[in-house]
Amino acid sequence: MDAALYKNKILLALEPDVIERLHLKPRKLLVGSDIEIPGRPIRNLIFIEDGIGSMTTTFSDSFQVEVGMFGVESVMGTAALIGTHRSLNKVYMQMAGYGFSCTTSDAIREFARFGRFHDLILRSVQAQLVQTSQSAGCNAHHNISQRLARWLLLCADRSESSTLQLTHEYLADMLGSNRSTVSVAAETLKNKNLIKYSRGKITILDRQSLEQHACECYRVVHDHLANYLSVSQD
Repeated sequence: MDAALYKNKILLALEPDVIERLHLKPRKLLVGSDIEIPGRPIRNLIFIEDGIGSMTTTFSDSFQVEVGMFGVESVMGTAALIGTHRSLNKVYMQMAGYGFSCTTSDAIREFARFGRFHDLILRSVQAQLVQTSQSAGCNAHHNISQRLARWLLLCADRSESSTLQLTHEYLADMLGSNRSTVSVAAETLKNKNLIKYSRGKITILDRQSLEQHACECYRVVHDHLANYLSVSQD
């Protein structure tokens, strides 16, 4: 398949022979569909072409918080290539879309060639670590309206849209908070004319001002994801 047909940035960076060896298959990614389930084997790698995936840490009382987000810049399932036989986190689609999948066995064989695919996967894993570590610090240090602004901006970047299909209940899960606290934070952004919202839909009205309201964590993650695939190989 012609690499120019892909939107996923990792697939775009791979040589045609690598693409052929991965035996990619198209895959619909429905909202809420599970990609990884804690304790279960990781069967596939998934390259998102459209939509947003979310990685969460889930506790025994069902409380969860997002620790990673996936879009066209990344691939889901990479833990299987670096020794994780069973998933440690829940990964699922927070916004519907489509992508391409390959089996873990095909990906492991290609990874073992230590070529371009190997390098890009390691960079992708590093990008996940940057997101996770920044999220941990952000949740401990910044207020809820700053964190909400950061999260909305990161979602808008990946969906390439200023309108997001999100409920306050879902936002609460992603931010590790409760619905009432998120509703107050959303009202703060609304009163500043940064966003508007109705049931299940949030629209960013003033992106520049929303970036100014967000904590520095947005720019740290955004800038890293924008450049991590183009790091010099010298």
